[in-house]
Amino acid sequence: MLNAKILLKEVIPYLSGGKVGKQRELDVLEIVQAIFHRLKTGCQWRELPLRAFISRPGTKWTSIYYYYHKWSADGSWQRAWVNILSKYKAYLDMSCVNLDGSQSRAYRGGQAVGYQGRKKYQATNMLFLIDNQGIILFCSPPISGAHHDLYEIQRQFEQIVAMAQQAGIELSYLFMNADAGFDDAAFRRLLEEKDIHANIAFNPRKAGITERDEYFDEQLYQR
Repeated sequence: MLNAKILLKEVIPYLSGGKVGKQRELDVLEIVQAIFHRLKTGCQWRELPLRAFISRPGTKWTSIYYYYHKWSADGSWQRAWVNILSKYKAYLDMSCVNLDGSQSRAYRGGQAVGYQGRKKYQATNMLFLIDNQGIILFCSPPISGAHHDLYEIQRQFEQIVAMAQQAGIELSYLFMNADAGFDDAAFRRLLEEKDIHANIAFNPRKAGITERDEYFDEQLYQR
């Protein structure tokens, strides 16, 4: 189980309904531990070992899922994560940051899901910004897997920037690595407007690649 003291201090106060009385706080703690077990192991919600986490008799797996969905929808998880980043940002390595997209297979469909022709399955896609240690800092809202990483990139990246501002993390003047899938003039202008140094690999399919004068540190990118 995750450390109860850490959860009670860093997560539960930021969940809606997490502060109503001592007993309620302990009930929420058990629910959060069950949710994290499911997220870590990937087991089905209905296969959660409830007796290992929940002391209240009669609790069903549907109740655990209800709170997971509720806290996802009302921004509780995001508030907790922003709090953690804000408190412990001194431990991050912001000498450079890295942006990439990640597609997850959606076996049972759902929101923001679409057919990914290259991989031949239904998927959802998200953008992730990580520090130089590989720690995930922020992620964009999910989009359909039918779209590429540049789909609505301005809106997606603005939400990442907004979360960074909430956590008191300054992105200006950082070097940001990204692969050739992000080699787009409009996206480069967006980063320039935010004083972020775009270390983006050149897309070899674009014309005039040998004549381009944008900054690119290949050794930093490869590392």
